[in-house]
Amino acid sequence: MANQINFTDMEYSQRKRKTKREEFLEIMNEITPWDEWVKLVEPYYPDSGKRGCQPKAIETMLRMLLLQSWFNLSDEGIEDTIYDSYAMKQFMGLDFTNEQVPDATTLCRFRKRLTENGIQQKIFEAIHRFMDEHGRIMHGGTIVDATIIEAPNSTKNAKHERDPEMHSVRKHAKWYFGMRLGIGVDAGTGYVHHITGYSANKAEVKASSDLLREDDEVVYGDSAYLGMEQYVQDDIKRDYHICRNMGVYSRYQKGKLSYQLEDKMVELPKRRVREKVEYVFHIVKDIFHWRKTRYKGIQKNTAYANILFASANLYMCAKAGGLA
Repeated sequence: MANQINFTDMEYSQRKRKTKREEFLEIMNEITPWDEWVKLVEPYYPDSGKRGCQPKAIETMLRMLLLQSWFNLSDEGIEDTIYDSYAMKQFMGLDFTNEQVPDATTLCRFRKRLTENGIQQKIFEAIHRFMDEHGRIMHGGTIVDATIIEAPNSTKNAKHERDPEMHSVRKHAKWYFGMRLGIGVDAGTGYVHHITGYSANKAEVKASSDLLREDDEVVYGDSAYLGMEQYVQDDIKRDYHICRNMGVYSRYQKGKLSYQLEDKMVELPKRRVREKVEYVFHIVKDIFHWRKTRYKGIQKNTAYANILFASANLYMCAKAGGLA
């Protein structure tokens, strides 16, 4: 998107340093394959007619949707923030003398159109293919893991009920209400290649078959995935390196030499491989601030997750030196 230099841009160019937000947006703008994403949306987007109000450009709407996802803002909140933030205005490529920020209703309708047609998942898959073609994806091993995304448990709404698709689960002596989000991560590079969303009361190991690739020969996971081979029914032979529940084991064996040897020689190498998945969750939860569900229903939140994890893959790729 071509940007014309105006007096505001000239003034801001004289600053001593850039903000972290501006540096982040410059990185994401450079590495995001905008043309490919626009082509994915085009078949489902209304054509521009000669009369009436013209639809906003697809790339403009995609940029606004990404800003909303990255900074965890509401529809009204992202509209106001773009008007207020020079860095976001530059990322959007807007010149207020010719074009204004799309309003919250337009963004809501755009996001709904994407969700109904599964475009978020296609964007995630396109990023995976894009990185695979550039040699950034390794094959042969996968790390599986899941995290809990909490949902509002209040019944102070029109129907006086909680989200029926969300459920409660007990973890580490604490109760959570919401959904689980499972991901499959490339064991060599740490990039996410599969995503699945399900209710929180469903065991992680039961959804593990949706996170594997056909060419995976080795699978890593924490103790929640013990017995995983019983739930994977694709008849592909794999080696399962699942971490032992050392908490229970150490209760009886911690002082013994056998425990120390097993922890150092067997369990430690597993944990060192498996820890790559934690960095992905760090990006999504701490940088993109997604710790609670934004919408009702598992489908909408899983679609939202596809955008976040596609962005996380791009962010990690940029930090690793890009696609050069």
